[in-house]
Amino acid sequence: MGLLRKKLSFVLIGSSRDKLRQFNISYGLILTAAFIVAFLLTSNLILTTSYINSQVAAHEAERLRMENEHLISKYDELRSDIVDISKYYSELVEKEIAIRNIFNLPEISTDERQLGIGGPDNLSNEQFTKALQVAHSTEAEVDALIRLSHFEQEKYSEVYEMLSDKRELLNHTPSIRPARGYQIRGFGMKDDPFTGYKRFHAGIDIANKIGTPIYATADGVVRTTGRGEDLGKYIVINHGFGYMTKYGHLDGIKVKRGQKIRRGDIIGLMGSTGYSTGPHLHYEVIKNNKKINPVKYILN
Repeated sequence: MGLLRKKLSFVLIGSSRDKLRQFNISYGLILTAAFIVAFLLTSNLILTTSYINSQVAAHEAERLRMENEHLISKYDELRSDIVDISKYYSELVEKEIAIRNIFNLPEISTDERQLGIGGPDNLSNEQFTKALQVAHSTEAEVDALIRLSHFEQEKYSEVYEMLSDKRELLNHTPSIRPARGYQIRGFGMKDDPFTGYKRFHAGIDIANKIGTPIYATADGVVRTTGRGEDLGKYIVINHGFGYMTKYGHLDGIKVKRGQKIRRGDIIGLMGSTGYSTGPHLHYEVIKNNKKINPVKYILN
């Protein structure tokens, strides 16, 4: 305390020696002034640093805000792509269902296609920024599409395997026109061209010139060939799966018994042998030993 009471004396000497001025300043005042100056300098430094930091923080915040807006924009584009992919997926599902219906394959229930999942959800969207909310929502949609695509891939594999099993059936099912020409007589009760009386006609008649090629209407094995009073020269093909086809009034036979043939192979030539009024083909389709209308099995 004694030191603070001590004073420093300052003497000011003017141009004439008779004018002298003396000032006394205590040590306490000097220390107080020094403290105030130091305080002001420190405060200025702190405020300047704080201002600079706030400017940097504001710049960083603006940069992050722009990045978030850019991310949201990108996620919006991605969500648009997801909508398109979802549409394509729905179309694939519709095609798969249609294929199952056409070939009488087992259907898949709507509930099974939902692929529902569960789990804890302890986080609220309020805890996240808008960009994170959009990101989480998009991620969930992508995950759902991935699960659905894997599911649909498995189902298409099942359909492929089932159709592979049915391929043999399809290949051995009569499905094409046996000859070019004009259908002159249909299936069922028809007038007999010789007697004029009604008589059951077990097939269809296709007329054309003699020598017109006759085609096998499905894969199979030649069961028999021969010549009869009614059909003249004829061929019978066993296609398996309960199907057989018969071709009559031929001029020539190009196959032999036991020969394997494929759909579209030429098996004979059109003629007018047997009970016939002119060149034509008599064509029959037999399923499980029952003669049925061949028109139902001509798809071309």
